[in-house]
Amino acid sequence: MKNFLDRVCSAPISWGICEVPGWGEMLPTDRVLTEMAGLGFTATELGAPGFLPSDPSELKSLLANYGMSLIGGFTPLVLHNSSERNSTIESAGSTARLFQEAGASLFISSIVQDMDWSYPEKLSSDEQKHMFEMFGVIDDICAEFGLKQVLHPHVQTLVETKDDINRVLDGCDVNFCLDTGHIALGGEDPVKFARDAFDRVGHVHLKDVNLEMGPAVLRREVSIMNATQAGLFTPLGQGSVDILGVVETLEARGYQGLYVIEQDTAITDGMPSPNEGPLLQVAESMKYLVDVVATRVAQPKA
Repeated sequence: MKNFLDRVCSAPISWGICEVPGWGEMLPTDRVLTEMAGLGFTATELGAPGFLPSDPSELKSLLANYGMSLIGGFTPLVLHNSSERNSTIESAGSTARLFQEAGASLFISSIVQDMDWSYPEKLSSDEQKHMFEMFGVIDDICAEFGLKQVLHPHVQTLVETKDDINRVLDGCDVNFCLDTGHIALGGEDPVKFARDAFDRVGHVHLKDVNLEMGPAVLRREVSIMNATQAGLFTPLGQGSVDILGVVETLEARGYQGLYVIEQDTAITDGMPSPNEGPLLQVAESMKYLVDVVATRVAQPKA
């Protein structure tokens, strides 16, 4: 079993590379990968379409040039609408094939109202039933390609709040990506989730958040984009989430998966100068993990 720090990885969203339409400017791929590698990361998630090559061989080769590999990727899906069943299955299959051929292992699903990320609406019993069934269909697709699906609860999706999460836990057996920030924004205690739903945790996103800003976002008074620009997400250890408690809880139970630093960022006021911008905030998060978390987490025996 690798020690904690050896399992800490990166994600393009920390550099403003986001799948949400209209999120902001994308930093050049070479710059982002250079900065990731410079911070010691050896693996990353995929990021938004257009950030990395869509050809799996080119993708693997590009990442290898920076000493990195692909973990998998955040994948928005429409699972509640039966009329989109076939198109969703086709899309998920294409994505899973790409991940497999690029050497990834995780399919990180997030369940959206539609692909324009419209605000989520309350599901009917039939829609909810169909969503639960489709989690199993996506699990089967992932298994065919040697992947594991993990559901990512996320603000402005159909699995957003504590109640949404509990319905999924009770209604099907899909595994979860424990995103500490989004779960906290939805009203669930991430440490409690790590403890009580440990057997369903297949991946972890480490994200800190200013929870005082959360209610306005959930009430749709402030968009997730505007809240992000206003400082909703902070470097690890500087927000409201007990990051240390989550990691301690998971490691004590024998979690052997990856931890991805995800500090949602939007670049909307011009490109930052070299050695400025998102790099500095990710470096702060990494320093917190090294100086605070790793000193408290038991390391595996030699």
